[in-house]
Amino acid sequence: MRQIVLDTETTGLEPSEGHRIIEIGCVELVQRQTTGHNFHRYLQPDREIDAGAVEVHGISNAFLADKPRFADVAEAFIDYCRGAELIIHNAPFDVGFLNHELRLWRKDAPSIEQLCTVVDSLVMARRLHPNQRNSLDALCKRYDIDNTHRELHGALLDAEILADVYLAMTGGQVSLQLGAGEQAAFGREAIPLRRLSAQRPPLRVVRASDAELAAHAARLDAIDKASGGACVWRAAQEG
Repeated sequence: MRQIVLDTETTGLEPSEGHRIIEIGCVELVQRQTTGHNFHRYLQPDREIDAGAVEVHGISNAFLADKPRFADVAEAFIDYCRGAELIIHNAPFDVGFLNHELRLWRKDAPSIEQLCTVVDSLVMARRLHPNQRNSLDALCKRYDIDNTHRELHGALLDAEILADVYLAMTGGQVSLQLGAGEQAAFGREAIPLRRLSAQRPPLRVVRASDAELAAHAARLDAIDKASGGACVWRAAQEG
């Protein structure tokens, strides 16, 4: 399963008003593991960036003056994304801008929806956490994901953070590393492991009650629905 966590930065809020993409950041996940095969480009928009947008991402026209245009990277972007599942926070915004750029590049260009499956992680978060704040910053706080290095928005940085948030929302445990220093890493925090004494008496086995099993099954159903059928525990049980 190949997934791409994607984010963009733009000159403003509305492509219908002539606003353009100025940064694309993509993080590749294969079988829920980051591969390092990312896609990141800054783009020359051929128009001024709104002052309000600069306050959000800090990218200036002067910085973008020597950068390629979307048309220069369109084919590479399509080749990178084709056939993957895109994970985007507030997907209509980014997909709307990407489709606008594709149409400007070539009238017969495929849309993002024709190239990829799109999963909106904001919709997923609202289902999991109704009536709560579900911005990327709020989700980082909820899932104890470190985003203190995020002073301004950036497409690649936000995609990297969203990848951690998505993995936490759909599985709970971001990573497990056993070995050096005999520590287990859950999310971002390393927890020392303690060995049990060989003289310790056998542990008592406590079976889950029917109510606990039902609650567990309901939780797996919710994860499976939110992840589009990608619940790893459900797949393991069925296997």
